[in-house]
Amino acid sequence: MIPKKQVAMKDVAQRLGISISTVSRALTGKPGVAPATRRRIVDGAAALGYVADSGARVVRNRAGRICVVVPRLDAWYYAAVADGAQEALRERGYTTVLRCVRTHAERLDFFRTVPEEDVDGLIAVSFPMDAQILDRVARMSAPVVAVSSRPPGVPSATIDDRLAATRAVGHLVRMGHRRIGLIRTSDPEGVLWDADVARDEGYRSAMAAQGIPVSDDLMVTAPWGIEGGAEAMERLLGVVPAPTAVFCFSDEVALGALRTLRRMGIAVPEQMSVIAVDDHPMAGLADLTTVAQPARRLGMEAARLVLARLDGGTAEDVVLDTRLVARHTTAVPP
Repeated sequence: MIPKKQVAMKDVAQRLGISISTVSRALTGKPGVAPATRRRIVDGAAALGYVADSGARVVRNRAGRICVVVPRLDAWYYAAVADGAQEALRERGYTTVLRCVRTHAERLDFFRTVPEEDVDGLIAVSFPMDAQILDRVARMSAPVVAVSSRPPGVPSATIDDRLAATRAVGHLVRMGHRRIGLIRTSDPEGVLWDADVARDEGYRSAMAAQGIPVSDDLMVTAPWGIEGGAEAMERLLGVVPAPTAVFCFSDEVALGALRTLRRMGIAVPEQMSVIAVDDHPMAGLADLTTVAQPARRLGMEAARLVLARLDGGTAEDVVLDTRLVARHTTAVPP
C-alpha cells in the first residue's frame, strides 16, 4: 500500500482507472458524479488511505448517505419533503435513506441507536424533539436538520405556521365570518406538534385581532387524515349554533370535513366555508381554498443546510413564505 502521506488524487485515479477530474469532484463533494461512481471512488480512496489535506479527516469517514426521518409514509407532505431533499442530495452524489418512526418511543430509540458510520447527516421532518432526543442530537457527530419544527440548537427549514393560520382565518373574517370552527391535528399519542401549536396560536390571534371571541366548543382536536377530519366535522356540526366556516390544519383533514358536509347535504360554500393549509395535489380537484406551503422546497432547503454543515460551513434557519390560494370552498356566511 502507498504510504498515507504519499497518496494523492492521481494515485486514486490511476488505481481505479478513472480520470483525475472525476476523482477530484467525487472527493470534494462536487456535483457531476454518478452516485455509484462516487461510492467506488470514496471506497477506493479510503482503501489507499487517501487524506484530503493536512489535518483533514480520512475520506472513508463519509458514508455518502443522508437519512430522512418521517413520522409516517402515507402522507403527501412527508413524501414531498423527502422528494425535495432527495433531489438536492442526489445532485451532490448522496443517497437518501428514508426511515419512518411513528411514536415517541420509536423516535427516541432511533436517535439512541442510529449508526453514525452509516449516514453522514439526518433530516428530521415535523416531529418534536424532547430533552432526551436533543441530548442525543447534541452528542452526534453527524449534522441534524429539522423540517417543520424548530428544536433549540438544531438548524431548521420551516414556514411561519402562525402566519399561515392567520392568513387562512383572516380570509374568512374578511368575508364576514365570526363563528369560525377549528380542526387541529395531533399525533397518535395525542401530542400537538410545533406546527400545530403555531397554527393554533395563529387562529387565536387572528380572531382576537378582530375582537371575535374564541369558543372552546368550536375547537376540535382530531387524528391527522381524512377520517379524522370527517369525524371532527361531525362534532362541529353538533355545536349550537354551528360555525359558518371551518379552518383545518391540513388539506387532508379538510377533505374529510368536505366529505361529511357532502354526506349531510350541507352546501359548500353556500352554507359552510372550509379553508386549510398545504395545497395538496387533491386540493385543486376538490376546489379547496387553502394556504399553500412549498413542501418540496422545504426538503431541498433542509438538504442544503445538511450539506453546508458537512462542508464545514454554518447552517442558518430558513423560513419559506406561504400564499393564499383562493378557490371555491369559501364565501360570505349564509
